[in-house]
Amino acid sequence: FGAFIDLGGFDGLLHITDITWGRINHPSDKVTLGSTIKVKVIDYDKEKNRISLGLKQLNEDPWTGASDKYSEGTQVKGKVVNMMNYGAFVEIQEGIEGLIHISEISWTKHIKHPSDMFKMGDKIESKILSLNVDDKKISLGIKQLTDNPWDDVEDKFNVGDELTCKIKNTVGNGTFVKIENSSIEGFLHNNDLSWTRKYKSISDLTSEQDIKVKIVDVSTKDKRIAL
Repeated sequence: FGAFIDLGGFDGLLHITDITWGRINHPSDKVTLGSTIKVKVIDYDKEKNRISLGLKQLNEDPWTGASDKYSEGTQVKGKVVNMMNYGAFVEIQEGIEGLIHISEISWTKHIKHPSDMFKMGDKIESKILSLNVDDKKISLGIKQLTDNPWDDVEDKFNVGDELTCKIKNTVGNGTFVKIENSSIEGFLHNNDLSWTRKYKSISDLTSEQDIKVKIVDVSTKDKRIAL
């Protein structure tokens, strides 16, 4: 939880949260046993003979000037420092992290966890979607670095078009397929596998990975191609 600093006959506590404005897992990430460091006294309890010390307080809180350095729509580089089910946290400078929500990673891929795309420590580029300095929150996006392929999907595909697709993922009610020569996936509902038989999965119908399908509905608004 921290490091004890010999102040000359008595110790002060440098808590892990007061070592750096950024994220660390252990005090040894920033300080070394036996080393001499400069710290600031941030609290003194005379009754309990307790001195609290700070290292990060020697420097200004990086969020203080964040609004001057960062703004909505700008691109930033950073390092992946934490991953949760809902997204990845990226450190864009020491003490300032942004969140890439899982929905902002790809226009087309169905990503179940950020680890499907990133590893801890990866250096990545993203775009700032929103910035709230008061709450110390930055929302980032990866997919915004490229054009949304769904924007012109109705110009490229029409109801009745026959396509060759590769099976990507099966779910309870159907199958997601990768459309040939496109980054877009279409959805083949189990009800559209046969006129006469009810199949629980496309694997009950065929073992082939490449299948031929017909478009029955296409929508830019709903980001959907039904097959």
